Amino acid sequence: MRKTSNLPRASKLILKMSLVTALVHIVHAVTLDRMIEYKEVPFYSPDIPAEMNGYRIAFITDTHSMPEDRLTNIVHKLNKKKADLLILGGDAHPDRGALRRSMEILSQVTTTDGIFGVEGNHDNCIELFAAMQEHGISPLSNSGVHVRDGFYIAGVEDLWNRNPSIARAVAGAMPGDFVLLVAHNPDIAMLQRTADVDLIISGHTHGGQITFFGMFAPALIPNSITGCGQKFLSGWASSRDGVPVYVSNGTGTNPKFPRVFARPQVVLITLFSR
Repeated sequence: MRKTSNLPRASKLILKMSLVTALVHIVHAVTLDRMIEYKEVPFYSPDIPAEMNGYRIAFITDTHSMPEDRLTNIVHKLNKKKADLLILGGDAHPDRGALRRSMEILSQVTTTDGIFGVEGNHDNCIELFAAMQEHGISPLSNSGVHVRDGFYIAGVEDLWNRNPSIARAVAGAMPGDFVLLVAHNPDIAMLQRTADVDLIISGHTHGGQITFFGMFAPALIPNSITGCGQKFLSGWASSRDGVPVYVSNGTGTNPKFPRVFARPQVVLITLFSR
């Protein structure tokens, strides 16, 4: 008796699985990937001052061309969550007028310790920093400041556009301070010394923008969006010195491409002393 081949059956199964996978990704792209997630992230460190136990940091990055009503909704939700500090991670609105308006809207987030921000690769730093200062937001450009005793926040220039220097940014920190570094592009954590930093927060990669179940992004190949491959796709990673790096998916998007299993985020980091 002649054996029948299983190839046609296997091919049909592969085709069905491919279609189902594609459908799942399309549905995700038009539903959850259009809804902003308020991502709660705990962070524990013995260097966090005891009196700051439970301190909450809101992190908004990569807003791009986000409509005013959507940005206003973020402000309303953050005010209900009562953050102690708001940090803007760069890549704001490209239009000068809309940029000023977006900074005006974001300045309405109520915090105990203010709002700080850095530039991104799509920003004109002069225009961005002017818009920030006009609305009481403090730019960080290879510089830092003590927000509280024992808590120092530093920010660097964009890796693609200018000359970021972690060393200069953290120069004002005191021994024993808890040092938070804000860098739009997480690749800087692999290129410069980070040993004097306790935590790094970044954006830039958009969670990969278009991913396979959120685990792999074809766009994140070396020397394109990042030189580190999938390392800084989303969430926790580490610097070359082993310092924790948290990469946010960001809140906006590239207007040319949808988000697929790369849901937009506003990150809320809660610090715990231990």
